[in-house]
Amino acid sequence: MHLPIAITQGDPAGIGPETIVKAFRDAPNDARGCFVVGDVATLRRAVQVVSVGAVAPAVAVITDASQALTCPPRCIPLLEVESTAVVHGMPPVPFGQLSARAGQLAGDCVVWAANAALRGEIAALVTAPLNKAAMSLAGPPHAKYPGHTEMLQALAAAHANVSVDQQPVRMMLANDELRVVLVSIHVSLREALAAVTFDNVLQTLLITHQSLTAMLGHAPRIGVAGLNPHAGEGGLFGREETQTIAPAVNAARAQGLRVSDPLAPDTVFMRARAKNGVFEEFDVVLAMYHDQGLIPVKYLGVDKGVNVTLGLPLVRTSPDHGTAFDIAGTGQADASSLIEAIRMAKQLTATGVG
Repeated sequence: MHLPIAITQGDPAGIGPETIVKAFRDAPNDARGCFVVGDVATLRRAVQVVSVGAVAPAVAVITDASQALTCPPRCIPLLEVESTAVVHGMPPVPFGQLSARAGQLAGDCVVWAANAALRGEIAALVTAPLNKAAMSLAGPPHAKYPGHTEMLQALAAAHANVSVDQQPVRMMLANDELRVVLVSIHVSLREALAAVTFDNVLQTLLITHQSLTAMLGHAPRIGVAGLNPHAGEGGLFGREETQTIAPAVNAARAQGLRVSDPLAPDTVFMRARAKNGVFEEFDVVLAMYHDQGLIPVKYLGVDKGVNVTLGLPLVRTSPDHGTAFDIAGTGQADASSLIEAIRMAKQLTATGVG
């Protein structure tokens, strides 16, 4: 690796720091060349939580991202950005409790890592989970973002000096068996239905095609989920498929994309599920809204799921779970999804995505 990968600590009251420590401990080869963006007290507490009865890894404070590439084995490189260094010497925020301070720290780490990636100083960023309520408590600027995806979109747009609308991004959830890209993300169901427009569906298809072509080395076969039961049954249960989704599909096909007709959403995910590691019919499914796509992916197991932001001029992945306040501090957190996110980030940087 010529550039390191940043792992943001996530909400310090949640399980993110614990999963980070476990990833460095249990998958040292995958974590090599990575460093944590966070605060020392939080990470050292996480080391204590997960190292009961075992040899604890050391937290090595670095002052420059490049130092992560030469950090000794059994060390976790940590870089304190300006806002986290301010709290140096303060005790960590309590486990499992919402606080403005936790939201501020988590958001500041993401901002630093995203800007470092946009400047070309790091290869990618892997983001441990945020807590949206804590981000809201933190106030401006973090409170206005529903999640990582929208924050990263805004930062990329600002870096390129364009409007947010001119920096379209999409969320992809992926595991070994299924890949799903969403037309809309963190909005109400009513807003999600309104977001199923010709332009949004076509734009999502184009972003999916471009990103997956780079990832897979060939044009992806995209299965399109309908919005309504039975994909509208020819207009009996809704006309979005015939009036909006199908025209967008046809426009995408005219540009050479491999896209299915709108398919019944209760079966398309089964048709797209890989068998023995082989994606036979579709490489990815286009889902019309958040829960339509994420429920089938998460049902297959959040321990292997990875969230990838498509359309950014940088590589960003994250584990497919939240802050899990209910088990924070118990040492029970599973690092499998974070490890998969690190592996995916390295794979994407190697293929030139971002």
